[in-house]
Amino acid sequence: MRWPLAKALLVSSMVAATTTSVLVPTATAARGPHATGAVIQVSSDPFTDTDAQHATQVEPDTFSSGNTVVSAFQVGRIFNGGASDLGWATSTDGGTTWQHGNLPGLTVNQGGQFSAASDASVTFDVRHGVWLIAGLPINSSGNAVGVSVNRSTDGLTWQNAINAVGFDGRGFDKNWIVCDNTSTSPHFGNCYIEADVTSSNNAEIMSVSTNGGQTWAAPVQPAGTPSGLGGQPLVQPNGTVVVPYTSNGSAIRSFSSTNGGTSWNASVLVSRVRSHGVAGGLRSGEGLPTAEIDGSGKVFVAWQDCRLPSTTSSPASASTTPRPVRRPKSACTTTSTRRPTAPPPPASSRSASSPAPTAVRAGALRPRWPGRSASR
Repeated sequence: MRWPLAKALLVSSMVAATTTSVLVPTATAARGPHATGAVIQVSSDPFTDTDAQHATQVEPDTFSSGNTVVSAFQVGRIFNGGASDLGWATSTDGGTTWQHGNLPGLTVNQGGQFSAASDASVTFDVRHGVWLIAGLPINSSGNAVGVSVNRSTDGLTWQNAINAVGFDGRGFDKNWIVCDNTSTSPHFGNCYIEADVTSSNNAEIMSVSTNGGQTWAAPVQPAGTPSGLGGQPLVQPNGTVVVPYTSNGSAIRSFSSTNGGTSWNASVLVSRVRSHGVAGGLRSGEGLPTAEIDGSGKVFVAWQDCRLPSTTSSPASASTTPRPVRRPKSACTTTSTRRPTAPPPPASSRSASSPAPTAVRAGALRPRWPGRSASR
């Protein structure tokens, strides 16, 4: 499962470019909303290359299985996109103690061939007992050339990066990775990578692995060849994969697969998006969704939007195609009676960062406001 409390604090590191470490709560702090615990440092930027702005670790993703928690993130953020390498921080005792390092065989700073890397995403494959971190390698020309995957059986020792998707002369962005971890699913053990092909008008693509991420099938486009980015695949208990994404900022849409990723259905509309740029030209992830799933298979999506809940509270229309339930909150006002766990920016600023679900329990969604960034 995603570890939302850690993720919320980890993401706070992307707010300030001068942050020196990745911080998470202790296990005590993660036990409940009223618990308290110390914030501890779990990682720091060791690099000194001149390409990056150092003492930075940004854009983390976190996943847990049992007592093991693994976080993946950029290390040494580069102004024009990407980072010196992708890092990892792992706890095998529920967050009490941590070890950390950087992924091998990816960038030139860690024995690899690429100039930089971006968009770290982590998951665990229960069937094959392996941790997977997907990344976006960037060449010396600044082009993201594909999606890489590093594997680990314990979250502590990582194999060199493998070329999973792309590396065929096209450009890629906004990768995400997930595995089917329900033992009763007909596709138990399948892992899925989402990305968009920037050199083909942000064509949405999906790739599947059936052997613990060692090899990946040729990417497949959903029916109707949708264009978009920022897709986040989620697997329901019956094996259906649902992928909410942004239709290039104009709408949130979703496509799905019921046959283990062999083919993907045409996308359905979740909601139109009504937003504006953040004041000061700051990066906000405008239009990008973030999604989570609860134990029953219900999908929740959050995105930056300026409408009041009273004008957009009706759910999406019924359909036989799986789609998220739409329950928008305003990202540009403080008048909503359903308050987020962290307050949005003042109404006077008329600006907000992308929200993100942090916990889904009994069908309840708790949004937070920092989110994935709008570009690499």
